[in-house]
Amino acid sequence: MNKWKKDLGIILAVLMIAVLTACGNTSGASSSDQEGTEKEELKIGQINWAENIAVTNMWKVILEDNGYNVKLNNLNMGSTMKALESSDLDASLEIWLPVQDAAYLEKYQDTINFSDATWYDNAKVGLVVPTYLEDINSVEDLNENKELFNSEIVGFDPGAGTMEVTEQLIEDYNLEYELLPSSESAMLAEIGNAVEEEEPIVAPLWSPHWIFSKYDLKFLKDPQKTFGGVEKIHHATREGFGEDYPEVSEWFKNWKMTDQQIGKLIEYVEGSEDPAEGAQKWVDENQDVIDEWVK
Repeated sequence: MNKWKKDLGIILAVLMIAVLTACGNTSGASSSDQEGTEKEELKIGQINWAENIAVTNMWKVILEDNGYNVKLNNLNMGSTMKALESSDLDASLEIWLPVQDAAYLEKYQDTINFSDATWYDNAKVGLVVPTYLEDINSVEDLNENKELFNSEIVGFDPGAGTMEVTEQLIEDYNLEYELLPSSESAMLAEIGNAVEEEEPIVAPLWSPHWIFSKYDLKFLKDPQKTFGGVEKIHHATREGFGEDYPEVSEWFKNWKMTDQQIGKLIEYVEGSEDPAEGAQKWVDENQDVIDEWVK
């Protein structure tokens, strides 16, 4: 009887050790898996603008080539800023300064990291008209031609920094115009239709943009410089991003693009059914450039 009790005690002790070991291993595996998932997944905001779709998909390709799982969240600019502040997003790759997104910088500079580094240094924003409108070359020419444009400026996404600056421009120049919000695709379609019919149209646009290679458009002079001069494009990240992803943070800071590079990237992305496929083509052709960023 004593021997049986002794043997039973040994068996129970072995079983208890096995259970505890299994529990310990399960807990450890779960923690490890969780940490691995957290480290690998990056959430990047994507705004429905041609160059933004191009660069976010380019970085999706680059980061996934380097072992990260990237999720692109489609948001407008205002929602992007709120998501960065709440850490629901890790990064936004397109912040125009010093003018276009100045209001967002002022509002969120204490809760979002706006990078000093820039990836494009020769951006331009302003009102554009087709070049066949030879007598309209300045914002100051608009009021005397308001009937020609039906007193309308064809706009895009409400809440975009450039739309807010356009509202300020209307006030600065006392323009008797209404800014009509829509979407970038709708605005570009309106421009395309107008150019094909050689009709008048005025709209806020920015460079780099593929539309300048398709249609003959010109920026109107802005004597008061409401739109500013040369704009630079930065990126922004949530608080703590640099500590959580120091490698990626450094890559974003190394990132620089020329007119030719961004133009070709947009062309490839716009010309593909899947934006990631167009971005992949550009990445494959520019690995030497990417190697300078990702090092």
